[in-house]
Amino acid sequence: MATGLTNTTSLNDLLPSIVAEALFVASERSIMRGLVRNYTLNPGQGKTVTVPIYPKVTAAALTEATAPTATQVTTDSAVLTVSEVGLTATISDLAMMASATNVVADIGRLFGEAIARKIDSDLFSNVSSLSAGVGSASTTATPALVFQAIAKLRSQGYDTAMDCAIVMHPNVAYDVASTLTSTFAAPASMIGNDALRDGFMGTLGGVPVYQSSLVNNTGTTGDYNCVIFHRDAFGLAVMQDIKIETQRQAALRGYDIVGSAIYGHGILYNAAGVYGQFDSTIE
Repeated sequence: MATGLTNTTSLNDLLPSIVAEALFVASERSIMRGLVRNYTLNPGQGKTVTVPIYPKVTAAALTEATAPTATQVTTDSAVLTVSEVGLTATISDLAMMASATNVVADIGRLFGEAIARKIDSDLFSNVSSLSAGVGSASTTATPALVFQAIAKLRSQGYDTAMDCAIVMHPNVAYDVASTLTSTFAAPASMIGNDALRDGFMGTLGGVPVYQSSLVNNTGTTGDYNCVIFHRDAFGLAVMQDIKIETQRQAALRGYDIVGSAIYGHGILYNAAGVYGQFDSTIE
């Protein structure tokens, strides 16, 4: 019979540390989660979150001593349906006895990164369903096209100085940065210097720029659906954040460790996002 750190009680004692590490890494590594609307779905409330979508209404001039005409407000709704995602790993008794502390950190990081990537990938999958966009499968990304996308978002009444973000694939960001350091922005400019020195673009048109390798590929090598959006564009409903369970596998002389999360995602306001379909020049 296995002894030492291989017993169930000892492994369960490590679970709080594993979960804490996984939650921390998932929070740190997920770009999109902090950029979209987040909702909490408590157990017993079903598997869906219905978000009411209110239309824009118009104010009109009033005539003295005359009652205004009533405005009918008809709401639409977006439904976010939660489902499970997860992964499993087997840890041997020998690995735990040899380096228990490192194993705990490694498992937490592994599971946290995996869940974070899945959340971002799922949220990015909604980008192709946006109605407004710039570029095409043969278009190289430029700052001018990014500013065009910003203009499209502003034309919908969104203040791009608040709660907005640009997310590009690194290979697409390269094309934008290479232009910033040459024709569109003089290399001597502040943004040109930053791009030349460390690749940091900071903001474009007042909108923060993020890079993620998880930006969806369209199915063609080098083609990506980048996006500029307001927080209202996408929603993430979480019923259960990362949960980790264990099960003894005596024949393997180790334990199965299963990590899972329950969440849903989708588009809330289609007009609050603009996709940018670009073809990277370095792929």
